[in-house]
Amino acid sequence: MHRILAIIERDLRRFRRSPTLIIVSMLMPLVQLVVLGYAFGGKVKHLAVGVVDEDHGVPALHLKEMCQAVAANARTFETVAYADQGSALHDLREGKLSAVLNIPPQFSRKVLAGIDPRIALIEDNTDQFAAAAIEGAFSAMLGPFNQKGVPPRLSSGATLSVVEVYPYVPYIQYLLPGTIVLAIFVSAMIGGGIIYIDDKARGLHEGYLVTPIRKFELILGFNLSGAAKAVLSGVVIVTCGSLIAGIPDPLSPVRMVRMMFLVVLTALALISMMFLLMVRISDPLVPRAIFGVLNTVLFFPSGAVYPINAFPPWMKAIAVADPFTYAVHGFKELVLKNTGLTAIIPDLAFLGIFTVLAMAIATLLFRRTL
Repeated sequence: MHRILAIIERDLRRFRRSPTLIIVSMLMPLVQLVVLGYAFGGKVKHLAVGVVDEDHGVPALHLKEMCQAVAANARTFETVAYADQGSALHDLREGKLSAVLNIPPQFSRKVLAGIDPRIALIEDNTDQFAAAAIEGAFSAMLGPFNQKGVPPRLSSGATLSVVEVYPYVPYIQYLLPGTIVLAIFVSAMIGGGIIYIDDKARGLHEGYLVTPIRKFELILGFNLSGAAKAVLSGVVIVTCGSLIAGIPDPLSPVRMVRMMFLVVLTALALISMMFLLMVRISDPLVPRAIFGVLNTVLFFPSGAVYPINAFPPWMKAIAVADPFTYAVHGFKELVLKNTGLTAIIPDLAFLGIFTVLAMAIATLLFRRTL
């Protein structure tokens, strides 16, 4: 055991002498959490919508008043009056408007006669998020507009009552589990990949080969030292990220113990994976070149930024084998739902089995030769 501890101590001493590396590995995931959390989170507001009234009737006036009410309260869009449709469409193509609402002639007469009145919503569909927000706002507004007289006390049709089990989850909270895993991965990439390859390039690896330490002990020492650094990053992101994202009761001891358990298991899985990928590589440029590819292939299919159910079949296949998927799901259960470890037993089992298999294969592939 003392030989494994010697490897761990040597690696951690070198990590301690590089404060810049420590700060970067912990700070960058927090920066990503804040930037992406607020860049993609929240509701789209203050979109410019041109309104062309070619009818000028009472129902058309009522519709425009409802548009102004939405603009003053929900603020999803702001209305801009136009005299003709041509100038409004010109500004739409020029990017000055996000949509154009056209109230055609005879609209009021058709509304009063009940003969299929229609209005046109012309959208700039190059921005699907803005288009969906405008379409949803107008669809919700047409419900009260179409309502005639006083609504009955009892409805004869089926209605839907939505009950939310958990409090509102802003996107920055939704992104936090993926950010925790990403911080652990960055440390795993450094500790299990780049540093090991740099040792080979500098000739330090030869010192390990002349010692009586066995292959498994050497790999276990590297993995444990890398996991220790990854756990340190994970602890910082769990604590600071929960405070930044506004997680309820973020410093609860019970929750923190559960989170630390998953952090340790995730760190072991990712550091073992990185060591397996780098065990036969000698060129120090390779891990730096594939870092971005690994980040893309592992992080985005995991469901960290978008639900897996929306993926095509080939991305779902990647998600099934991706350790990120199970780590992200586990952190979502613990962070967003505050569940117990029993709810994430499948995730824990996959990460544990993945760690054992990765270390076993890495031991078989490891060469005690130059």
